[in-house]
Amino acid sequence: MIILPAIDLYEGSAVRLLKGDYNKMTVYDKDPACVADRFKESGAKWIHVVDLEGAKNGDTPNIETVKKILKETKLNIEIGGGIRSFEVIEKYLSLGVERVILGTAAVSEPDFVKEAVKLFGKNIAVGVDIKDGFVAINGWTENSELKYMDFLKQLEDDGVGTVICTDISRDGAMQGTNINLYDELASELKMNIIASGGVSDVGDVKVLTTLGLYGAIIGKAYYTGAIDLKEAIKIAEGDKA
Repeated sequence: MIILPAIDLYEGSAVRLLKGDYNKMTVYDKDPACVADRFKESGAKWIHVVDLEGAKNGDTPNIETVKKILKETKLNIEIGGGIRSFEVIEKYLSLGVERVILGTAAVSEPDFVKEAVKLFGKNIAVGVDIKDGFVAINGWTENSELKYMDFLKQLEDDGVGTVICTDISRDGAMQGTNINLYDELASELKMNIIASGGVSDVGDVKVLTTLGLYGAIIGKAYYTGAIDLKEAIKIAEGDKA
């Protein structure tokens, strides 16, 4: 299993939100490239990036920061945050971003996802945010009428290869990840599944690794010191020492 430490970008800084609430934002570092470099020193090969401003306006306001991270670390980047046009997808991929994550657009414009997969293949992932059994949209502010498993199976049929599944109730809350959810997803789906939300300690990493997931995102637990990233990566890669 790969570990993807997370960087959320807002006005050029690395920040974290609690349960997606912009009013509950903590600024952790004014230089996200330095944060990414620390990830690399701990053994990370991937990072998960979200442009929180892009999530609001559908543009790429933090693209210079993304460029700097790529240039200084050479890490594999997956990025999300309001990506709802082929122009933005191409802009990120042309920089060298490895994977672009579609969110609300995957719900509101299913044909867009199908076309994106046809054009960009494995470079397309979909973020599926789950709240009370349904897919949440628009920055977690509302629920769609789609049951999460029905939606995931449709994405699989459409050729999506990777999904990032977030249990909103666990995100940033440091209460542990939703093991039952990820066990269910691993059993029902053939796609690459990345667990997101609530990975709070190395115990979570150990259990998720046994489920055979493709990846797990570590966010707040890294920034608060609750998880030693180097240890988490060793566990995920199968090093029990």
